[in-house]
Amino acid sequence: MTEQVDVQELVIGVGTVLAFVLYGYGTFLRETILGVAATDLAVGAFAGTFLVVAVLHGAYGRRDFAVAHAAAGAGLVFVAAASSGPEVLVGILLLVAGGSYVAVATMRARRDRRAVQG
Repeated sequence: MTEQVDVQELVIGVGTVLAFVLYGYGTFLRETILGVAATDLAVGAFAGTFLVVAVLHGAYGRRDFAVAHAAAGAGLVFVAAASSGPEVLVGILLLVAGGSYVAVATMRARRDRRAVQG
């Protein structure tokens, strides 16, 4: 008996909540945590979420999704840490490319699943 568990939703949920908590802490309580801007930690937590999801997809053989999520996570890091226009552009391009692939591939998979189910 095999049971499928969707850990992607859990990882995204935990990462998003952590990012919001860090952002809220930085906005309403103190600007830094151990000398690091809380908002930077929030963006890092969200980017880390993309990278954890990429590792999970890679572990389960979906290398296309792994690369797409890793590209989106790297793009977010580029945008957050950018100090020039070209760095922001690279980050945005990575975010758009990774996010677009994930969106299109997910919609296709759902459509194919519905077609098989009848």
